[in-house]
Amino acid sequence: MKYLNRDQSIIDADDASDAEVPTAQFEAKVQALQEQMLSLPPGHHPMEKARLQLDIGPLLLGLEKNEDAWDIARDAFDVYVENESWEGAVIACEIMFNADQTDSLAALGQGVWLGVTFPDVDPELTVVMLDHIIDETPEDSDGAALAAATASYIVDFRTEGKKHEDLQFFTSQRLAEVARRHSNVETQESFDKWVEKLELNDPEKFLVRLRNVVDVLVQESWWIDREAIWAKLPH
Repeated sequence: MKYLNRDQSIIDADDASDAEVPTAQFEAKVQALQEQMLSLPPGHHPMEKARLQLDIGPLLLGLEKNEDAWDIARDAFDVYVENESWEGAVIACEIMFNADQTDSLAALGQGVWLGVTFPDVDPELTVVMLDHIIDETPEDSDGAALAAATASYIVDFRTEGKKHEDLQFFTSQRLAEVARRHSNVETQESFDKWVEKLELNDPEKFLVRLRNVVDVLVQESWWIDREAIWAKLPH
């Protein structure tokens, strides 16, 4: 899968010598992409640069240049939002979250909001963003349960075929893990009761509660006008 199986060559390296080759490769790729940006013709569309920035961001993360990765993704985010290209905006949020900067949780919250709001965002990418919430919330927090339930809901309604099977398996496993850590759930009967108790079987309720989780993540650092975006959506 594209987003759940990212290249871990540098992260998984056993020692510096193992990391040397991929590091050099990443540096060469960054340089080549930067040269492409510099060679963009006068009057080019901002999206052309933004696409290259999203290619550079993950490479900078791999090189542990997190602040640079944040800056380039933040710049691209604004361009994608201005052009209402929501998947690119969510990818930028994913890079900013992984950059581990001051506003990384705000980036996560906005990426989740956009991914859940817009069906044309790759469902796997939305699942990845929701999965970050699971990892970021305390074990006894309902936030993880809400994120896991939403991920399962997204997969059910926005995927089909092999992708549906793969993502359904992943989200089901994650929901079961959350149930165990949240309430020591080990049996199907106790799982069903847990789902009913937290109203995870009712999208109209758990999606509203997820918005509260997103608000806590973002606080006052919204970079999008949610009301303006929402007003353009069919209702």
